[in-house]
Amino acid sequence: MLTLAEEIVLLTLDDEGGKFLYVPEHSMRYALSGAVLMELAFRGKIDADPDSLFILDTTSTNDGMLDSILKQIAKEEERHDCSYWIQYFGREAYRIQQVALQRLCDAGILRAEDKSFLWVFKSRRYPIRNDLAEKEVKQRIMALLFSDDIPDPRDIAIIGLAESCRLFERMFSRSEYERVRGRIEEIGRLELIGQTISKVVREIEFQLGQATAIGPM
Repeated sequence: MLTLAEEIVLLTLDDEGGKFLYVPEHSMRYALSGAVLMELAFRGKIDADPDSLFILDTTSTNDGMLDSILKQIAKEEERHDCSYWIQYFGREAYRIQQVALQRLCDAGILRAEDKSFLWVFKSRRYPIRNDLAEKEVKQRIMALLFSDDIPDPRDIAIIGLAESCRLFERMFSRSEYERVRGRIEEIGRLELIGQTISKVVREIEFQLGQATAIGPM
């Protein structure tokens, strides 16, 4: 089974060109940090309430990425809320993304191709090698959004993460997005960490908007 971070990475890939769909960098950063926290929660390692995120079990997950995240939380003496940890691990979003991409390549789902631009610049693209996993996650989420089916907890998490980084706005046409927006919001309310990510992203965008409005001193 793919991790939440791996499924989010697959959702961000354009089906045909192997490029990433554009989402705001800060939004994607927190979606990936939220994905690893949710993964730990699903594995019974952490839990959260509105006031704090806390450790339940420190034994190994047999996943190096998740274990490193778990250790960092465990060594913190003071308890912090979800917002704190989402922003804290947002600094590791690039590493989370690269680990997810490497695992998808190792699993034969993606392949990496280096394309040269001019003679010194390279851009790494990830065309779909085996589209079964990529189609599976996209088709699964699409089916849920355009129906009244009851989503399982992992799909609730995926939908919350995707909406928090505005991915559905890129995946759907405007009319399609408006059609499923209420359904997305309804499902998103079922997951605490996803709600927290959306709140953090909105706060950051407000701050960026305020800074732009004020302008340089």
